[in-house]
Amino acid sequence: METPAFQRIVVKLGTSTLTGGGDRLVPALMVEIVRQLSILHSKGCEIILVSSGAMAAGRERLDFPDLPKTIPQKQMLSAVGQLRLMSIYEQLFEIFGFSVAQVLLTRRDIVRRRSYLNARNTLLALLGSGVVPIVNENDTVATEEIRVGDNDNLSSQVANLIDAQLLLLLTDQPGLFTADPRRDGYAVFLPEVADPEILDYVWKAAGTGNGHLGTGGMTTKLQAADLARRSGTTTIIARGSDPDVVLRAINGEQIGTRFPALISALESRKRFPMSGWDGASRVYIDAGAVNALAGGSSLLAVGITRVEGEFQRGDTIAVQSEDGRQVARGLVRYQAGDVARILGKRSTEIEPILGYEYGQAVIHRDHLVLTTV
Repeated sequence: METPAFQRIVVKLGTSTLTGGGDRLVPALMVEIVRQLSILHSKGCEIILVSSGAMAAGRERLDFPDLPKTIPQKQMLSAVGQLRLMSIYEQLFEIFGFSVAQVLLTRRDIVRRRSYLNARNTLLALLGSGVVPIVNENDTVATEEIRVGDNDNLSSQVANLIDAQLLLLLTDQPGLFTADPRRDGYAVFLPEVADPEILDYVWKAAGTGNGHLGTGGMTTKLQAADLARRSGTTTIIARGSDPDVVLRAINGEQIGTRFPALISALESRKRFPMSGWDGASRVYIDAGAVNALAGGSSLLAVGITRVEGEFQRGDTIAVQSEDGRQVARGLVRYQAGDVARILGKRSTEIEPILGYEYGQAVIHRDHLVLTTV
């Protein structure tokens, strides 16, 4: 095998891949993926595995109990299954001489600056020690407010967290089509999505269908790919059961649907705003401010027209145009209540209104990332 084209890689395994579309984990499929990851590891690649399958493993371990579909029951299955899933991975990686570590994350670990840095440092320390981190959402304790929601988006957050060069999303489909190929015989395969703005028909083609065991569908994979490529990470959606799928993807072979990185890897200080947003905190800005940001300016209070959500100084917020289009994310210098008091005002008016100031910009350009290219 030649030197891999990518050195730091996040691989996401969906439940459908781990079970072969059935109800039980398939060790033969898992060992094949681990074999490929071990080859890359021996070539000096740094690998993080984001793995679903805890609930499926829990159902299997408890002999498929008939349970109500409540959050506590799902969390119970995840608690049982996560132990079994990690035990299998530990045994499989040990066959090839590598150690693994379990890392459980929630949205809170990613959106808060301090925990973001702690998670990043832990993952980088594991990689530096030659350990393969196996990441899953902490379903056992996560509530709706702190859940990422699916491991596709979690994997893109992890890729952002550790400056990954490639995100490989393995699923039960060969990639993205113009329609669902299971329902439309005229669906055309899309080998690459390189447009800066993903077209409406591509989003429509992704659909909303989920597998009966997983929590994500092609839509969540498309969301994950879009976030990752905007953070400087090339993304590939491919079928996990294809022969040597990981090795072929890493070596640059045309397999699956490829989403080239739109920009070079962002410097560390600009990666946090891309993944640290809570999904609710935002400000709206006028057309003049939109143009100013596109030209490389900071966000000033004079261009802000409305505030939504509760946020504190240093939090990540979204910046949206008046028609609702997200144009940027950034680390805000003022809490929500203060921004509401100074919106539409000139920078020289901030201190007279608030009695203090943290600078003339609400979001400085050094802590702001455009999300439209």
